[in-house]
Amino acid sequence: MCRQLAYIGPPMSLESLLLSPAHSLLHQSYRPRYQNHGVVNADGFGCGWFDKGIRPEPALYRRDKPIWSDTSFSSLAPLIRSGAVVASVRDATPGSAAEETSALPFAEGRWLYAHNGKLDGFYDHAGTAVHEMVSKARRARIRGTSDSEILFALVMDLLDTTDDPAGALLSVIRRCRTVSGGTFNFILHDGSAVTATAAGESLFVLEGSSRVPGGVAVASEPYDDDPAWRRVPDASLVRAAHGRVDITPIKEEDE
Repeated sequence: MCRQLAYIGPPMSLESLLLSPAHSLLHQSYRPRYQNHGVVNADGFGCGWFDKGIRPEPALYRRDKPIWSDTSFSSLAPLIRSGAVVASVRDATPGSAAEETSALPFAEGRWLYAHNGKLDGFYDHAGTAVHEMVSKARRARIRGTSDSEILFALVMDLLDTTDDPAGALLSVIRRCRTVSGGTFNFILHDGSAVTATAAGESLFVLEGSSRVPGGVAVASEPYDDDPAWRRVPDASLVRAAHGRVDITPIKEEDE
């Protein structure tokens, strides 16, 4: 499975969020501490960030190789500062290639999206069923081979008709579970707030910390040993904005 991180708060460099901490995403790419499946995350990586003073849509940097081998990113990261970031290092679901088109996060319009988990049976009956839930227009724009991209298309279909990111994520989880099992830790970020789900994989939040003053980090696992990190209970919905976090249970009727 993947390791991922979202940040919302005062601007910080990508280096300080993703590379320099003791247990950063860089470290998690080869030595994760809380990963249930797989031992390395070397099948690509990506980072998206917002600068709304320039445009409402995020910038996106993705590669099909391990983050530790990308010297261009390590050179850029200290110079790029943002108050709204999503990043991921990837361990591809068996059957999915290590390709840039499948590297997370994905972006469309004002949204950044990441998924840590898998749809069981994606390369069998479940994948066919979920494909058919996606609109024909978005299905035609899918370029990668991952279950995460199909689920992103489904999320975006729902966001075409609602401005409720939490409702869209919970609806996708519910629809997927009508056809198969799986794990569905999602992140959605629009540059103003982070919405995330803990649904089968580890998730942690950091707030009220001197290391992210006024900010909030939501991550698959802590990127340092700050005691302010809190583990999110499974089957939870996370909303983070304005320096605070709200964590609520996902009820059966939500799923």
